[in-house]
Amino acid sequence: MTINCKGQLIDLSTPKAMGILNITPDSFYDGGSYKNDKTILNQVEKMIDEDATFIDIGAYSSRPGADFVSETEELKRILPIVKLILDRFPHALISIDTFRSEVAKQCIETGAAIINDISAGKLDKNMLSTVAELRVPYIMMHMRGTPQTMQQQTQYDHLIKDILFYFSERIAVARELGIIDLIIDPGFGFAKTLEQNFELLNNLELFNMIEKPLLVGISRKSMIYKTLGNSAQQALNGTSVLNTIALQKGASILRVHDVKEAVECIQLVKSLSC
Repeated sequence: MTINCKGQLIDLSTPKAMGILNITPDSFYDGGSYKNDKTILNQVEKMIDEDATFIDIGAYSSRPGADFVSETEELKRILPIVKLILDRFPHALISIDTFRSEVAKQCIETGAAIINDISAGKLDKNMLSTVAELRVPYIMMHMRGTPQTMQQQTQYDHLIKDILFYFSERIAVARELGIIDLIIDPGFGFAKTLEQNFELLNNLELFNMIEKPLLVGISRKSMIYKTLGNSAQQALNGTSVLNTIALQKGASILRVHDVKEAVECIQLVKSLSC
């Protein structure tokens, strides 16, 4: 449960918070919120002050039906931001949310620490070998298709068994290539219906059998606000409730828009075992 980030050993046996920084114009909750250096640095400083262990930067929205973004545009968006953040916060552990190997390579060379891939290497045949060469932690998520097509691919023989098999296959490939630090993300909202998202959460403890740190990204997603009949902007309370359940079922990392509240969930759930 320990990963090596730029020579720093991070113990995930105590859950950690990963703060989300979307630098896209069309992300479902905060798209377009961080348009200049000042707003970006202010948000990163806020998340670090609230005890985010990682900052996850995305320059390609992966919401259902998101617009396609070229590799050139993704690099143009993300590289200056990685440099900007590390110039101000040199010890920040930056995770790069990308499925493209060239974006991963250039961001790690700029100083990022982790690759967070929604496709587990399935959208870029060079991704896993690139991560192995870079020798960085790798988050592999379960998804079918692409952000543009995934919600048409929600038919499963058996949801949990199918996802467990998916991870066993992807982990085997990653291990063969020499990737050491692996984290799994079951992919809430990716190629899953509302009902399947709750089935996944209800059975989340089964993923502990894989014996890899488990990342959960539920923050302000539609499984919350569609169930409650409100909006992403009103989904913080629901996020905290489901994050608490995820922690009790073994989550090691909470990927969130609201770091303070996630850290409070971690502290309170940790107190239950004292």
